[in-house]
Amino acid sequence: MFRGRFEYGVDSKGRLAIPSKFREVLSAKFDERLIVTHFDQCLWAYPVPVWQELEKKIAQLPQFQEEVKALQRVFVSAASECPLDKQGRILLPPTLREYAGLQKEAVLVGMTQRIEIWAKDRWKKVFEESQKTLELKPDKLAELGL
Repeated sequence: MFRGRFEYGVDSKGRLAIPSKFREVLSAKFDERLIVTHFDQCLWAYPVPVWQELEKKIAQLPQFQEEVKALQRVFVSAASECPLDKQGRILLPPTLREYAGLQKEAVLVGMTQRIEIWAKDRWKKVFEESQKTLELKPDKLAELGL
């Protein structure tokens, strides 16, 4: 599982180092490729087998439903395979970097089966909002069995 938060720089070519803890998970359980797409103001990076399972689920949804078409047009169409290079970096396509507002500083966040990649300034705001949500709604966690 991917867990933890790490700050890294994005170089001028759009390369981003993947934390060694995340690379260990990839090499032990998967391979050294990520499928990266965009959603929720950031990038979501999946190991290839996890992405393939998600694609199968999406393919089984009612294809004429508006929400399904929107999901495919936004989420699936943006997906790009990003293999790790020998230095443990991925090259993020310009369209993905632009969507996420990634320029020089990124925060990589372990989200169990995926990695979220945030522009540092956006992450700070989202993290603060998430903290407030958890503090205000602990009963919702209890409803989930946590």
